[in-house]
Amino acid sequence: MEEKGMSKEELRYLKCLAELYPTIGKASTEIINLQSIVNLPKGTEHFLTDIHGEYEAFSHVLRNGSGAVRKKIDDVFGHTLSTADKRSLATLIYYPREKMELVKKAEEDMENWYKITLYRLIEVCKITGSKYTRSKVRKALPPDYAYVIEELITEKSEVLDKEAYYNAIVNTIIDIGRAEDFIIALAELIQRLVVDHLHILGDIYDRGPGPHFIMDRLCDYHSLDIQWGNHDIVWMGAAAGQKACIATIVRISVRYGNLDILEDGYGINMFPLGRLAMNVYRDDPCECFKLKGDKNTTETEAALGMKMHKAISVIQFKLEGQLIEKYPGFGMEDRRLLHRIDYEKGTIKIYGKEYKLKDNLFPTIDPKDPYKLTPEEADVMERLSSAFINCEKLQRHMKLLLSQGNLYKVYNGNLLYHGCVPLNEDGSFKQVRVFDKSYHGKALYDALEVYVRKAFFALDPVEQEKGKDICWYIWTGPNSPLFGKDRMTTFERYFIADKQTHVEKKNPYYSLLEDEKVVDQIFKEFGLETSGAHIVNGHVPVHQQDGESPVKCNGKVLVIDGGFSRAYQKETGIAGYTLIYNSYGLLLSAHEPFKSAEAAVREETDIVSRQVAVRRSQRRRLVGDTDNGAALKERIRELKMLLQAYRDGLIIEKK
Repeated sequence: MEEKGMSKEELRYLKCLAELYPTIGKASTEIINLQSIVNLPKGTEHFLTDIHGEYEAFSHVLRNGSGAVRKKIDDVFGHTLSTADKRSLATLIYYPREKMELVKKAEEDMENWYKITLYRLIEVCKITGSKYTRSKVRKALPPDYAYVIEELITEKSEVLDKEAYYNAIVNTIIDIGRAEDFIIALAELIQRLVVDHLHILGDIYDRGPGPHFIMDRLCDYHSLDIQWGNHDIVWMGAAAGQKACIATIVRISVRYGNLDILEDGYGINMFPLGRLAMNVYRDDPCECFKLKGDKNTTETEAALGMKMHKAISVIQFKLEGQLIEKYPGFGMEDRRLLHRIDYEKGTIKIYGKEYKLKDNLFPTIDPKDPYKLTPEEADVMERLSSAFINCEKLQRHMKLLLSQGNLYKVYNGNLLYHGCVPLNEDGSFKQVRVFDKSYHGKALYDALEVYVRKAFFALDPVEQEKGKDICWYIWTGPNSPLFGKDRMTTFERYFIADKQTHVEKKNPYYSLLEDEKVVDQIFKEFGLETSGAHIVNGHVPVHQQDGESPVKCNGKVLVIDGGFSRAYQKETGIAGYTLIYNSYGLLLSAHEPFKSAEAAVREETDIVSRQVAVRRSQRRRLVGDTDNGAALKERIRELKMLLQAYRDGLIIEKK
């Protein structure tokens, strides 16, 4: 039976809502609060991708909000401060402790400097916090100084002599010796408020030396989501104990001179691998396995590194061969290469040709059973697997990837993912087989994500094993949306001189990004409107120095991987793109290479080289225009129904 146009289900729901808002007054107050939030300017979203372990550059971009802090300073001070003073203030906000140490060495009147600086920071805080409710700002305040900071950044209409009131507070802060702590607190509050939400579009790991530091920072970040990249997925597989993923991670870490990430960062012992390498490859120069990067290593360290590099590479090729044989549906038989080697001649037959191998010393490979690990190799992998599974810090970092991460995300009308949506040459969605079913488009992403989560949470050991193994496939498979190439030619790059064998053909997706029909088809597939939406994409570096633009398809697609990793900067010509989406529109930032935090403080340099407006909103966007705003409007509608139910006598107030 329906009462006054209300169904039983609606009435039941409203009775549950009444537990939270038991009176007309409380429901009315919440409606007013939510309505005020809906009409505030939308918070700033910050997009970063392909960080690849470059912690210092990542930390700086996080501190400066890709230019958002500098814009707030300009908004507050305009032409009333010199360019040098504004630059100095920005540096202080980014690195308050470090900057003050330099100032104290040069400044004669520190009391005056403290007073001027505190007033400037207070003004920046006021404008930075103005788009949020007092409640939200209050939650962001450092506990020790929350009350005083709130007094300083809140207009006090009841105070007649405001200047004297604020002077008294500031003078007291200085007199009791808390100026430096207060400056640090205000600077960190500005950093916290200038970005409302952070999007990481994948590839936190590999290449650079500090992914574990990045993950520590993200664990404490106030609001973020992560779209997994192929380099993140292989670490997730390794943390779940998938041995081909473990071998891949160790190989990349050795190759880029980053074993300290594993040893010091995660406490994973590399001694068993080093012992294997010295036992088996003692007299092998391992010339094909030279290390990358400019790490300061001794000749002995470099020699051991090359031997370890070869040892783990051979193990990886064996483990991958086992997986490919186990799952014919992966369609990767062409990646099983060890049985194609003629071990007597030192050649290999692939792509219809015979190639001479640059290195034909394979003491651990049995030509009759080339994919079988030797007992010593098996022991190394068992030890490594146990170390990865039982590393508390690594598991904590993976927990963050699982709780805040996905393969893709639809957020405020934009579609975010790391790699691609696999397509056929004609632009249609490619059918991809995942174990016993075929998927395409959004359904492919969803199916793969389900299996990734099974690697960590499934109770059925068979399903859990499939989940672990799918992590390896997503890393390197020809139809993986995160890899997006027909093959990963790791073996060829080590062992074959002919660079034609090194070619990795990209999925047609990348050549069709300027085709509006194809892009609109992707929007529809993920439930988005074809006008006003954007694909924000990482994974493939944009070669700015060759004239390539990150803005594609009339602004509908934004590829923001511009080379955060130092390893890519020679190719890209810059040090990465980042994206800001604020209440005024979308702003793309191209970054210069980052020297160091020390240089940034000493020279007062920033790394935003130029900013380009991708789209300006015709009117300032409000919280009500966002996904969160839609949820708030729905809650307002429900609360209004609750008010009506109180007034109609369907629900009784609880005083």
